[in-house]
Amino acid sequence: MASTMNQTAAQTVLVTAGTGKVGRRVADRLAAKGFPVRIGSRSEEVAFEWEDRSTWAAVLEDVGAVFLLHAPGHRHSRAGDTIRAFTELAVANGVGRLVLLSARGEDQAAAAEQAVRDSGAEWTVLQAAWFNQNFDEGVFTDAVFAHGVALPAGQVWEPFIDSGDLTDVVAAALTEGGHAGRNYQLTGPRLLTFGDAAEAIAKETNRDVAYIPVTGEQFGAVLTSDFDMPDEEVAVMIDIFATLLDSPNAKVTDPVRRLLRRDPVDFADFVCEAVASGVWKQD
Repeated sequence: MASTMNQTAAQTVLVTAGTGKVGRRVADRLAAKGFPVRIGSRSEEVAFEWEDRSTWAAVLEDVGAVFLLHAPGHRHSRAGDTIRAFTELAVANGVGRLVLLSARGEDQAAAAEQAVRDSGAEWTVLQAAWFNQNFDEGVFTDAVFAHGVALPAGQVWEPFIDSGDLTDVVAAALTEGGHAGRNYQLTGPRLLTFGDAAEAIAKETNRDVAYIPVTGEQFGAVLTSDFDMPDEEVAVMIDIFATLLDSPNAKVTDPVRRLLRRDPVDFADFVCEAVASGVWKQD
């Protein structure tokens, strides 16, 4: 039977990419539950960088569980080898539990996922849908302010998940029993197109926010000209939309509801909360 971490005597939980949008939520949730947390970041006193293996040993000292979020991305050409090397060192240093955040339908993440499964530790792989929060603090925020979300997504359906729900699942997998050896596909409660998402934001903000379907080539040209993104990263972004936003991913799953014993946050409720926070308010 999978163990449950004893809150009064728990070893430290390492949260990689711990200052990022997901990592900081996970760290805060664990701290609120009373678990000691170590932030994996280059800006911390004990610095950690995925691409600098000399930083790994120190950050793993006295760690019992690790949340793995490979900041360069699981599509990175070296991601599988990097995750395998890190998890081998982690287990050798006494880490007993690993939770990896991956993505649904992402074949390029298979090597990283398999490295975690082969680690010898208790493992959980979380394959998540696109986040609601991409629209208020992520990659689509500028597009919302620019009144047009231009993406090569056609009219595909996506079951957007709320970062809060994801955070709760991560915290449970890191600290509770019953999740070892599990792959969870995590989604929100319903399917929406990007047009539906833009329309919901426009309605609640009383602003003109439109979804503009473009080709992959047009999308890449914008990333290059407006954001000065390197060609390799542009190719990755185009590939993400080509492979993730496809029909096999157009389905709603039940692990969030089952694991948290409540309904997942709906996109409409996320929009209302974001509006109330003033994040989309213009000066």
